Amino acid sequence: MLDPTLLDRAAGLDAADPLAQHRKLFLGTDDDAVRSYLDGNSLGRPLTSVVGSLTSFVEGQWGGRLIRGWDEGWLTLPEQIGDQLGRVALGADAGQCIVADSTSVLLYKLARAAVAARPERTEIVIDRDNFPTDRFLVEGIARERGLTLRWIEVAYDGGATPADVAAVVGPETALVLLSHVAYRSGYVADVPAITRIAHDAGALVLWDLSHSVGSVPAELDAWDVDFAAGCSYKYLNGGPGAPAWAYVAERHLDTLDQPILGWLGSADPFAMGSAYQPAPGIRRLVSGTPPIVGMLAMRDMIDLIDEAGMDAVRRKSELLTAFAVEAVDEVLAPYGVVIASPRVAAERGGHVTIDHPAFPAMVPELWQQGIIPDYRNPDGIRLGLSPLSTSFHEVALAIDAIAEGLAGHRAAGR
Repeated sequence: MLDPTLLDRAAGLDAADPLAQHRKLFLGTDDDAVRSYLDGNSLGRPLTSVVGSLTSFVEGQWGGRLIRGWDEGWLTLPEQIGDQLGRVALGADAGQCIVADSTSVLLYKLARAAVAARPERTEIVIDRDNFPTDRFLVEGIARERGLTLRWIEVAYDGGATPADVAAVVGPETALVLLSHVAYRSGYVADVPAITRIAHDAGALVLWDLSHSVGSVPAELDAWDVDFAAGCSYKYLNGGPGAPAWAYVAERHLDTLDQPILGWLGSADPFAMGSAYQPAPGIRRLVSGTPPIVGMLAMRDMIDLIDEAGMDAVRRKSELLTAFAVEAVDEVLAPYGVVIASPRVAAERGGHVTIDHPAFPAMVPELWQQGIIPDYRNPDGIRLGLSPLSTSFHEVALAIDAIAEGLAGHRAAGR
């Protein structure tokens, strides 16, 4: 059923893409069994360089230096990679970012520290369409601390707006927790405006950048953000279970009271002291042993983003999602497919969500054909478009395969 017009347009866009040469740096892009991989917003492809990085580490450092590796750089790696990530993708000066734990653990630490910093306040603000972990964490913290949750209701194809936040924050707000890019709709929040509104109310703000880091630029320092965290296995291509990262604005570092006290977050870990004294700076956010192996793939991807430039990555992302929206309108809308993401490129992150009642049954069929998008309940397909590894041709193939599947379901009366 391949639409020649759609494929021709995709070929033209690929030919004009200044970042197209980077695609060959990822493993599996020449695998005929995977014709279209549109799930990079959930698990990014590995870079080919990671094979060498991991082998070199195992043979030369882990196998060769053994325990001496901790004294020869491993202990400082979380801060080094954190600083690199801050410079390349987060707009954060050195000393404010670190790699540690999982996203859930870091979000808990930061949210718990934020409400502790506002002990006289009794409310946490969050939107109902935020990622489940974010919502579940603040529900737990609210129970633990006797706090009240103030819920923001958001548009199905959007996210929390400055007006939404202004309507719920007040003198009792301790913390506002929102996502930079909404996990389902792909909506890009107005971080600086929302942060100002929260600060004007005396509240702190924690931003989840899991669905934006490496795809949508951030300026955490310039936006006056208090805290941020995110994963590294989506657009940072760190691999399944890769460690997360956190940002704490310099002004909060000396007073950060994080709740999971561990030896490597103490001022002198190897003194094995009898009482906890927090480490200076961002290292006080650390609890346990740094996940060294899990950082290596992430570091390689940050290097590549640095080479390509975040502004160029964002331009490619906007072109990819714009092409996907146009193709859905032209090819899939006649079957009743609805776009559940913003139509304005500046308001849209790196993925486009499309809805149709047939999609729950169709996604396994697409996977069998080597067309691999993401699925989100109740009936949404997320077209996850990772700028450095996804081609326009892949988008065209996926749209065409979805159209063919819908035609088959219609013919079968399903």
